[in-house]
Amino acid sequence: MKVSSEKLIDLLEDGKAVLVDIRFEEEQQAWGPSFALRIPLNELPQRLDELPMDKIIVTACPHKDRAIIAMSYLRSKGIAARYLTDGLIGLAENLRGDSALYFMKLMNGE
Repeated sequence: MKVSSEKLIDLLEDGKAVLVDIRFEEEQQAWGPSFALRIPLNELPQRLDELPMDKIIVTACPHKDRAIIAMSYLRSKGIAARYLTDGLIGLAENLRGDSALYFMKLMNGE
C-alpha cells in the first residue's frame, strides 16, 4: 500500500504508475512535479473518472498524511492505490541534477 520515491521513479519510467498530487490548488500553483496528475483531495470523489485504471495510482502530498487519506478512499472504491512514503519533498530529493534531467527527458518521450 506504500511506495518509496525510488520505487515510484522506476514505476513511472516503466509506465506502470501515475502520480496523483492531491494537494490543494494553491499549493500546486506554488510548486510541484509537472508529470503528476493534479487532483486536490477535496475534489477526488468527483474526479475519479480521470484516473487511469490500468496503472498503479500513487497519491502524494508534501509528507504523507493526506496521501494516506486519499489512498484509503481510492482503495475503498476498488482502485489499486498506494501512497508515496516520503512525500513530494522526498521525491524532489531523489530527482536532482543529472537524475532529474534524465527522468524528465524520459517522461517527455525524448
